Amino acid sequence: MNWHPIGDISDIPLRGSRCVKTPHMNIAVFRTGEDEVYAIENRCPHKGGPLSEGIVHGNAVTCPLHNWVISLETGKALGADDGAVRTIPLKNEGGSLYIALESLMMAAE
Repeated sequence: MNWHPIGDISDIPLRGSRCVKTPHMNIAVFRTGEDEVYAIENRCPHKGGPLSEGIVHGNAVTCPLHNWVISLETGKALGADDGAVRTIPLKNEGGSLYIALESLMMAAE
């Protein structure tokens, strides 16, 4: 897998996020209160809201537009809502964060 560096975990506040722009899509990278990091498509399946601007709680994010809750682990909408976003492979090597570019290219096809 081709891993692309996107920064350091310290660049993302606890229970926060940052947006990473790629030629294929915008990716939201989240850091939970337990220091876990996840990368998902930065677009809510409901109306396209920017998930990177949502509220992180546990291993989920709440969309800032219509309060849909999205699992950071699976990308699926939680509760009665139906829908999902793509999850992006991410690795953390000693605080340095990397995403897999191949997964983005396959998702765009």
